[in-house]
Amino acid sequence: MVESVVSLAIQNLIPLLVQEAKLLKGLHEEVTSIRREMEMIQSFLKDADIRAEKDEKNNVAKTWVKQVREEAYHMEDVIDKYLLFAKQPHRRRQCLYFFPKIFHITINLKPRHVIASEIQRINKTLENIRRSAERYGFNAIEQGSSSNDVVTDTWNDPRVASLFIEEAEVVGIESHRDELINWLIEGPSNRMVFSVVGIGGLGKTTLVKKVYDNNKVVPHFDCRAWITVSQPYKMDEILRDMIKQFYKARREFAPMEIDIMKVPSLIEELKTYLHEQRYLVIFDDIWDIGFWDHMKCTFPNNGKGNRIIITTRNEDVAPSNNESLDYYVYKLPFLPFENALELFCKKAFQRERGQCPRDFAELSNDIVERCEGLPLAIVAIGGLFSTKAKVVSEWRKVLDSLSSEFEIDSRLKSIRRILSFSYHDLPYNLKACFLYFGMFPEDCVINCARLTRLWIAEGFVREKKGMTLEDVAQAYLNQLIHRSLVQVDEEDFIGRIRTCRVHDMMHEVILSRSKELSFDLVSMSKYSNFERAARRLSIQNNVNTPLQSITSSQTRSILILGLDEVPNSFLMTCFSNFKLMKVMDFEGAPINCIPKEVGSLFHLRYLSLRDTKVQMLPKSIGKLLNLETLDLKRSLVSELPAEISGLLKLRYLAAYNYNGDTKYNIDSRCGIKIPNGIRHLESLQKLYDIEATSATLITELGSLSQLRKLSISKLKKENGMDLCTAIQKMSHLRSLEIKATSEEEVLNLQSLPSPPLLLQTLGLYGRLEKLPEWIPKLKSILRIDLSWSKLMEDPLKVLQALPNLMSFSLHDGYGGEQLHIEGRSFQKLKELRFLNFGGLNRLIIDEGALPLLERLQIGECPQLKEVPSGIHHLKSLKKLEFSEMPTEFVLSLQPDEGPDFGKVKHIPSVTFWYRTQGENYTSYTLGNSALLKRLRS
Repeated sequence: MVESVVSLAIQNLIPLLVQEAKLLKGLHEEVTSIRREMEMIQSFLKDADIRAEKDEKNNVAKTWVKQVREEAYHMEDVIDKYLLFAKQPHRRRQCLYFFPKIFHITINLKPRHVIASEIQRINKTLENIRRSAERYGFNAIEQGSSSNDVVTDTWNDPRVASLFIEEAEVVGIESHRDELINWLIEGPSNRMVFSVVGIGGLGKTTLVKKVYDNNKVVPHFDCRAWITVSQPYKMDEILRDMIKQFYKARREFAPMEIDIMKVPSLIEELKTYLHEQRYLVIFDDIWDIGFWDHMKCTFPNNGKGNRIIITTRNEDVAPSNNESLDYYVYKLPFLPFENALELFCKKAFQRERGQCPRDFAELSNDIVERCEGLPLAIVAIGGLFSTKAKVVSEWRKVLDSLSSEFEIDSRLKSIRRILSFSYHDLPYNLKACFLYFGMFPEDCVINCARLTRLWIAEGFVREKKGMTLEDVAQAYLNQLIHRSLVQVDEEDFIGRIRTCRVHDMMHEVILSRSKELSFDLVSMSKYSNFERAARRLSIQNNVNTPLQSITSSQTRSILILGLDEVPNSFLMTCFSNFKLMKVMDFEGAPINCIPKEVGSLFHLRYLSLRDTKVQMLPKSIGKLLNLETLDLKRSLVSELPAEISGLLKLRYLAAYNYNGDTKYNIDSRCGIKIPNGIRHLESLQKLYDIEATSATLITELGSLSQLRKLSISKLKKENGMDLCTAIQKMSHLRSLEIKATSEEEVLNLQSLPSPPLLLQTLGLYGRLEKLPEWIPKLKSILRIDLSWSKLMEDPLKVLQALPNLMSFSLHDGYGGEQLHIEGRSFQKLKELRFLNFGGLNRLIIDEGALPLLERLQIGECPQLKEVPSGIHHLKSLKKLEFSEMPTEFVLSLQPDEGPDFGKVKHIPSVTFWYRTQGENYTSYTLGNSALLKRLRS
């Protein structure tokens, strides 16, 4: 577990030591020795961690792991404190007051002498820790190997029980079972590979075993084999096992010589034997991404309908259908609530024959909801409650203390162990990222962009050639999702993951390992003057642990989540005492100011004031030389101080305020005023949303060549050419939004002969009259939003040819009476919006157009009297939405009396929206009685 802490120390701290050692005579060998000792210790850590995991009474292993963790953190303290004072000359006189307990220095020693002494002490301590590992007999395990490598043969594996579950005990798999059986028996004659993917404990093995033993499946195949793939697997053992099972299935004896055959001979033996057979093979619980590539040459494709099924937690292990049409990935879903409740009752109320007593109905629902459809958790927790007295108050106590039950009840420990296999299989760089989900409350839906920026600030993300840190962090998140450790909550129209979460049971696993990242969940309710705390604090309302006092804290990160009140004394302590702070995430916190002491946080990399009432940033913000993220979205900050131009490491700067209480207009979202000097912020990846306050500022934007996203507002017509010149230099730009000073102001954007080739999102808000000639050149564009464009010609004729366009919105953008979407146009479009068209009276959709359209929104078109002609051609349409449409139009679509109902009845969701105030709406579904009453009143 603690290996990720040591990995971070090697990754982030050793390079700093090497750099500083150049300035410290005689320390090069010491630093080299520290690196060597840390790498040796890291190789022992896996074995020590596993021993501590297997044997909870193994205090030797636990103590040694604790020593390693504390020394890794101590190294981080030494480096950070040295940098705090050595890099800020005005602070050197304060050095004595900050270092005394650690360094025992005298008044004449300089910081470099202090670190020299400390490096020597660290080196000696690490050497002693490494020797103790050898003395305790820990085995060295190479980096990158799975922790499961050493546990399979010796650790009682709770997964084995999945193979022996009785049919009567299985609930909710019938449809999945029947689908699999049909695929095995009725599918094409090609050799096909079917992968069942899902989180541990979801029932993959149970499902496939029921299919494997089904009385329709068994006689359909000439021979079968079930292979549980261990960690690590040996190719020759797997091949021998398959040969023996194939022969046994045909009541034959396998050749004795296979026991001495090497892999090539075993493969030949299998291929020869299977050449005339119809075979079925199950590979259960695969972890190795390269497994199928190593194995596929073994199985002949003889046209007899051969089938191979793989179960895995990692989608990357499954052969992809992008590679072959003969590969199929089946993502097993969680149990629906009704099935989950039935399964729970079978386990919890065995004496009642699975029938839930009326008094326990509500409580049982609460318990099942906590399990979130995970069969492993339902069975284990149901078994726990079956042993409790049938007293509602007692059951409620157990449910409220379920987290502590995970530590003591053997049934619940099996949940943690099974889910922990996935954690152990993670590479070092992903373990810290995964554990960071513990900083958020249970059931919390997390913004993915926020999460990945936090990972970067914490130092979890490694640089990779040709990729930004943001891209690498996103790849990390994708890996966690593919490994079924993290669940996708929301995707956008192009499949980009916007929000995610972890299962409640996985959250329990994470919290049980919170020591690895040294984080605590604490409550503000009993806050007082402090003394000590963990390195990472998540301050929440719904936890019972009070935030204890801290005076000289080593805290590196603070997240405030869902608090009703934050005392000023706490804020002052944060900014005055937490000198080594790297992350301060106050998103949504009830605070209205940031003290000037924020400038003392030299190491701060991440500061979020999103959704707060903060109105102004102090000038001292310019001292945060390591700041990478400054998030001011939906705060009340309207102007940045001139000192912001000194933040040379800033990568993310986002600030705007949105007013939804008035009808949508060009000023609904207000940007932020930023001073001249922005040209110095050359590391910026995202700049959103700034006001075009001067021609100088616009010209300076051309220096920001690393920008991926730019949003600029209040642009005057005369500054359009300067902005185009600046944009020409932004070769990495993916997203661009430009707003004029008013809805009538012309956006002069014709002077962009070579737009950014990678541009994916474009928003133009203001009068265009004519589409810029460079828009048809945007071959990578995925989304275009045009508002108040006042175009004189139908823009669809130009836009319909864009090869990758997936979303298009036109708001008050065209003054004509008719729009025509021609056949075979917009071949990839998924979302289409036409809003506020005062003169539009007809919308025509030809057959063959919009084949992939999933969502169509039409609003405030008072002259449009009937549903778009040809809408019945849109076979992929899932959502049809109308806002503020004429009564006659809405009535024409109603089920009972509407003449146009037949045109929309194939669409799963048809919704009508009516404004209540500003941009707040109430909605009605098609045929809703309240809607009809509203229309007729």
